[in-house]
Amino acid sequence: MKNKSLVSINDFTKENHLRIIELAAEFEKKPVQDLLSGKVIATLFFEPSTRTRLSFESAVNKLGGRIIGFTDASSSSVSKGESLKDTIKTVMNYSDLIIMRHPIEGSARYASEVSNVPIINAGDGANQHPTQTLLDLYSIYKTQGTLDGLSIFLVGDLKYGRTVHSLLMAMSQFNTTFHFVSPVELKIPDEYKIHLDSLGLKYFEHTDFTANIHEADIVYMTRVQRERFSDPIEYEKVKNTYVLRNYMLSETKPGMKILHPLPRVNEINDDVDENTKAYYFTQALNGVFTRQAIITSILGIK
Repeated sequence: MKNKSLVSINDFTKENHLRIIELAAEFEKKPVQDLLSGKVIATLFFEPSTRTRLSFESAVNKLGGRIIGFTDASSSSVSKGESLKDTIKTVMNYSDLIIMRHPIEGSARYASEVSNVPIINAGDGANQHPTQTLLDLYSIYKTQGTLDGLSIFLVGDLKYGRTVHSLLMAMSQFNTTFHFVSPVELKIPDEYKIHLDSLGLKYFEHTDFTANIHEADIVYMTRVQRERFSDPIEYEKVKNTYVLRNYMLSETKPGMKILHPLPRVNEINDDVDENTKAYYFTQALNGVFTRQAIITSILGIK
């Protein structure tokens, strides 16, 4: 993993994923360590972010590193017309690692091709979000004790949801049964079903949210992303299709956990928060330990 960019979840092997989980567990026990002294990490966020950006910054600060970058492209030379290439080739001179979020699919891959320092993709449009997936894997492993033989329900925006695309690719390395729950307009793209078919993995598509929820080990909720819709009327038609409420969990497995990459809008009611099956805020905390593991692995420190 040393000096290797993380653009797609497929850039790391199954063994790499398991190693990140192992390291994240170590960092959870001891998150404050002086491992990044003298290292400068650049965070280039061309799109808004709360959890991803702050957990990366927390991860670096707890390890003694320094952060440079921007949280709004309008405050950078991008607002003057600077190209992505020129931005990356400039910032790489100032940093040991670049973490980038960008609205255009493929932007992170392009950045990795022009940069002399590793790039971590913090989300590129509707494409992928590999560090979210690695913290999801850590969360699933922590709560289920395994990544093998699980039944995972992916709910909501499966067409544009980069977190579900990356999670599907990672969990397809294990004997996972997938349940895709979405409106017809937001169903999982065919390319992912073809991938699962090639591996002989089972998957089911539903529009009814609760009919089979008793089979779930993990329910992974996602919001319908307004920013991915060019037509606001289409967004309004599907935005509240699925709302998880506490009473719906009464017949679910005792060990089932609810995950969500956040932010949520209306898709998880507040009355779910106090249920022991709600795990999404702890999931967000796991992002710090997982991103510590990713950064130190790529920099060759761990």
